[in-house]
Amino acid sequence: ARGLTVVNPNEAQALLLFGRYAGSVKHQGLWWVNPSTRRMRISIKVRNFESERLKVNDHDGNPIEIAAVVVWRGVDTAEALVEVDDYEQVLRIQTEAAIRTLAAAYPYDGHGEEQSLRGNPHEVGEELQREVQSRLDKAGIEVLDTRISHLASAPEIAGAMLRRQQASAIIDARTRIVGGAVSMVQMALEQLSSQQIVELDEERKAAMVSNLLVVLCSERESQPVVNAGSLY
Repeated sequence: ARGLTVVNPNEAQALLLFGRYAGSVKHQGLWWVNPSTRRMRISIKVRNFESERLKVNDHDGNPIEIAAVVVWRGVDTAEALVEVDDYEQVLRIQTEAAIRTLAAAYPYDGHGEEQSLRGNPHEVGEELQREVQSRLDKAGIEVLDTRISHLASAPEIAGAMLRRQQASAIIDARTRIVGGAVSMVQMALEQLSSQQIVELDEERKAAMVSNLLVVLCSERESQPVVNAGSLY
C-alpha cells in the first residue's frame, strides 16, 4: 500500500530511489510505484510571471523602464528537479537578464523603418521569447508566450522624449500638409490653363502659388481680401 500514489491533473511526480532519479509519473490517476522511492510533486500547469520594472539603457543609450510578462509551464520534471535548486527563481533571474539583453539591442523609438521597442511590439515579443527559452531549456521550462507589459522613458528624460515625439509628429503633419498643398496648387494652375479661364504670366503665377500655399498651409483660417478693381 505504501507504493500507491495519486497524480492530480496538470501535475507530475518525480521519483528518487536512494538518491538517484528513477523516473517520473506524468499521467493523472492512481499509480503504484516502488515503495522505497521518494516522490516529489511538480506542477506542470500554465502559469504567468511578471517581471519587476527594470531601469535599463536602450540601444541608443537612453535610460528606459521596461517589464515583461512570461507565460510558462514545466515540461521536464527531471531537469526541474535535478538540474536546478529552485526553477521559479531561475525563471525570474533569467527573464530579467533576457529583458536587459533585449532592451540593449533595440532603440526605444525607431527612425524610418528601423525596428524599435515601441514601434514593433510583436517582433520584440517574439525575440524575447526566443531569448528567454534559450536560457531556460536546462531548467525543464517551456516558454509559451512573452509580452512587454510596461515600456516608458525614465523620469529624468521623459520631458525631453515627449518634446522629441511632439516635434516628430509636427514634422510629419507639416510634410503631409505641404505635399497636399503643392498638389492642389498644381491642379489649380493646370485647370486654369486647360480651360482657358484666365491667362497668367510667370509673375502672377508665382503670386498665385504663394497665396494658395499661405492659405492651404496656414494653421489659422485665412481672411480673403476681395479685389474689386481691374485685373491689373
